[in-house]
Amino acid sequence: MSGLNDREKAFENKFAHDQELKFKAEARRNKLLGLWVAGLIGKEDAEAYAKEVVVADFAEAGDNDVFRKVRADLDAAGVKISDEELRARMIDFLGEAVDQLSQS
Repeated sequence: MSGLNDREKAFENKFAHDQELKFKAEARRNKLLGLWVAGLIGKEDAEAYAKEVVVADFAEAGDNDVFRKVRADLDAAGVKISDEELRARMIDFLGEAVDQLSQS
């Protein structure tokens, strides 16, 4: 019975660790996305804008809250980027974030 409990605990620990890594990767992706968009829309304080993008992710589950915020800001600034390109950049930045986390 103890072996079963140990195994269950190990799975729970792995799940918790994986969720933490996912959260960190998504937060870093959002920061990278925010820095990129800040440059496109001419924000003087790119770091502050990147933080706004990170915070926007707490509005709801998934990526749609971040996408909507960035899409609205790009549109307001008159920057022409397709939804497909924006989603592709989000995927690219997620890959970059995972790489950065694995190196640290």
